[in-house]
Amino acid sequence: MRAYMRSTYDRGGGNEGADAAHFLYQLSDEFNVTLDLEGPGMLVFSRYNHWHGSPWHFVVDGTDHLVQETSTANPLQPVADSIFLPSLPFPQPLDFTWTTTKGSDLIWTPISFERSLQMAYTRTHYGTGYYIFDRFVPGTRLTHPLQSWEGKSAPARDVLDLIAKAGSDIAPNLGKEVGGRIHLAAGETVTVAKVRARAVLTTLKFSIPRKQALAFERAHLRVTWDGRKQPSIDAPIALFYGAGTLYNRDNREFLVKAFPVNIRFSEDDVYLACYFPMPFFRSARIELRSAGPPVNGIEWTLRYFPLHERASQVSYFHATYHDFPQPIPGRDLVLLDTRITEGGGDWSGSFVGTSFIFSHQADFGTLEGDPRFFFDDSLTPQAQGTGTEEWGGGGDYWGGLNMTLPFAGHPVGARNLETASSDEDKIESAYRFLLADLMPFGKNAEIRLEHGGMDDSEQHYETVTYWYGLPSPSLVETDQLHVGDMADERSHGYSSPQASPPYELTSRYEWGVDTLNGKEIYPAKTDTGRVTKGTSEFHVQLRSDNLGVLLRRKLDYSFPDQRAEVYVSDQTRSDWKLAGIWYLAGSNSCVYSNPAQELGATEHNVETSNRRFRDDEFLISRELTRGRRSIWIRIKFTPVTRPLFPGYPVAEQAWSEIKYTVYCFVLPVAR
Repeated sequence: MRAYMRSTYDRGGGNEGADAAHFLYQLSDEFNVTLDLEGPGMLVFSRYNHWHGSPWHFVVDGTDHLVQETSTANPLQPVADSIFLPSLPFPQPLDFTWTTTKGSDLIWTPISFERSLQMAYTRTHYGTGYYIFDRFVPGTRLTHPLQSWEGKSAPARDVLDLIAKAGSDIAPNLGKEVGGRIHLAAGETVTVAKVRARAVLTTLKFSIPRKQALAFERAHLRVTWDGRKQPSIDAPIALFYGAGTLYNRDNREFLVKAFPVNIRFSEDDVYLACYFPMPFFRSARIELRSAGPPVNGIEWTLRYFPLHERASQVSYFHATYHDFPQPIPGRDLVLLDTRITEGGGDWSGSFVGTSFIFSHQADFGTLEGDPRFFFDDSLTPQAQGTGTEEWGGGGDYWGGLNMTLPFAGHPVGARNLETASSDEDKIESAYRFLLADLMPFGKNAEIRLEHGGMDDSEQHYETVTYWYGLPSPSLVETDQLHVGDMADERSHGYSSPQASPPYELTSRYEWGVDTLNGKEIYPAKTDTGRVTKGTSEFHVQLRSDNLGVLLRRKLDYSFPDQRAEVYVSDQTRSDWKLAGIWYLAGSNSCVYSNPAQELGATEHNVETSNRRFRDDEFLISRELTRGRRSIWIRIKFTPVTRPLFPGYPVAEQAWSEIKYTVYCFVLPVAR
């Protein structure tokens, strides 16, 4: 399984149209495609700005399902308390429209597909969105087998009921509960509790007198698992629990009412609760470190139960904090790089969310920054978003308003600097939790966030990144073929009779702006590869204990809609078996259609980015690789003859090969 995030981002690295309306291709003026996938998978999240772009087409395994909301019929007069249509598949608290989120339409209803999925917009004005989806090897045995989404049924009742409990105690009381009361002096680090057991911590709660809230918010929560050299949780306590400050500007009961964490106010006290399951194998040490004045009357509660799973099947919970008082112009903020975190090395795990301050001065201009996430050595972001408030579940900067939902929110911060009542009220923060839409990795994860639309914001950021990780890889590189390198081709038995001669390409990956204020940020680099319109064959080395293979290809993305059948054989090359379809929709040319008016006619503006390098992935099942130290791979190009829009010339079709990198899935080794 792999998870990806695609969006309507500006392919040129800027912020054109606020990253809206960049389409892979147009089949008609009423069918503007933003997502096009082949193979089995599941769309686990979709986000749109208000009703813009609707009706949306969800073409699942060839069947077109039209999704809209009650404001779609007359978008010039949006409907108060708008809902999705059809309503049954898209209920709260799993799905929300802009009337609740203060600016965006959010869909967490899972949409599964067995063979293919297309998403298309009927209208294109401000047609912005991002989408998270999972890809599976054909035949993967899942707890719920994939079936084509039929667009008529409601999500499971127990799921809706569970999510509706956000803000309450959702952790099962299956084991032991301990608690106490402590005082935290200025400059002091206090051990809250030590647990010696093999267990899962399911509840981590604190409460303080309300008058102590602002003194408490900067204290650091530190949690160390199994006596490791560094704590895996080390973050300001308010930000860890989902808010940049404990200043409650409008006296709400819930500052944060998220599913895994919450912050609740009573008349006299403030309650903070976390329900992320946190496994450990020998011990857990929970500490509070002062970061300001003394805090008296801190009450705490832990709940945990015995852990029975094997060490290689679970992983530590982490909350990694970073402070960015002066972001580097032109460079993304690096919220997490597991290669250097907690001693570095390889990690297997999952990225499960962020909580972040994006301004200490009530400045919403920072919110044009895109999230970009890289996993397992990929040089292309496997997750690319459209903006910071979109990542936090909002749209149009939430209209300056606060909101808190189970998985996303903007819990604190004044509408603007002029209306801020205190320094704490100037703190703007947001959160985004990934549960069903979490993103796994098997070697490393680099979580990055653009600061401002071109990495040009000077605001003070603070970030907490939530992730699970075991310090051992579950993806191991075993081979690499550089196409165009004659010695490498010979050593891998590379053969492609219809391939072009090797050619040099000088280009870039999609990393952000090329230059800022006259300074080059990401220089172009040169590589060598081939293109073919036929079949390529080569052999690669594996580990015999592999559990399947991830094949990554570096390619020239100027060739559109690259599609091929992938076959695998053993050393005899006599028994080729189909592994699946490798398909990458679009190219570095897209159609930009963002008419000025809500109901304006679809436009056909072709934009070509200078970023032609891209990494793409294909999964090969363990049934085809189990026990083998090497395999032969056959790539059979199957062209997709389709123009960018009707009437536009069809571009040259070819399969691009610059480099293939082979990774074996293996069981991580617990240390």
